Amino acid sequence: MYVPAHFNEPSREILYHLIENNALGVLITHGRSGLDANHIPFELDASHGENGTLRCHVARNNPVWQDVATGDEVLVVFRAGDAYISPQWYPSKQDFHKQVPTWNYIVAHAYGRITIHDDERYVRRNVAKLTHRHEATQPAPWKMGDAPRDFIDTMVKAIVGIEIEITRLVGKAKLSQNKERRDIQNAGEMVNAPGDHPIGQAMLAAAARKV
Repeated sequence: MYVPAHFNEPSREILYHLIENNALGVLITHGRSGLDANHIPFELDASHGENGTLRCHVARNNPVWQDVATGDEVLVVFRAGDAYISPQWYPSKQDFHKQVPTWNYIVAHAYGRITIHDDERYVRRNVAKLTHRHEATQPAPWKMGDAPRDFIDTMVKAIVGIEIEITRLVGKAKLSQNKERRDIQNAGEMVNAPGDHPIGQAMLAAAARKV
């Protein structure tokens, strides 16, 4: 990923927060069948490994877990939001007429080594943790024990676990930081106009930091 210095997000804590709050990642692999991409919800264990570990599961019928081998390098992309930016939103455009459209976004790229876990106990534990995390916001959180045991046993047998030890974490927050403060501020307000938007909010924060 091309990351100009003004768009670089080096904070590991911020990137962890991005992953935890935007758990649906794109797992990109280059296995025996060539390039592949799968959209999968991940659990981040920031305490495991030097840069953290990602865990997920896929359907046993999904060929990805057999197409790659333990130890292969993979990439997982997480996106926190995106927004079109019109040049009309930059006040400086009215003065100099030297602006063009662009697209702003915030992403994290996690590179790592994959391990396949065709192990029922691993899968059950992984599913339980992922469910617990995402059901926590519900008034009456669902848990695996709410379903018949034989049904859960059948479902667990139908999936395979995946673990990715992160070797490199790259973040990019493209928020018009290369523009004047007034341009970032006004464009952020325009993105927010229909309602609070993650990119609009991030642009306003970037404008506040601009010197």
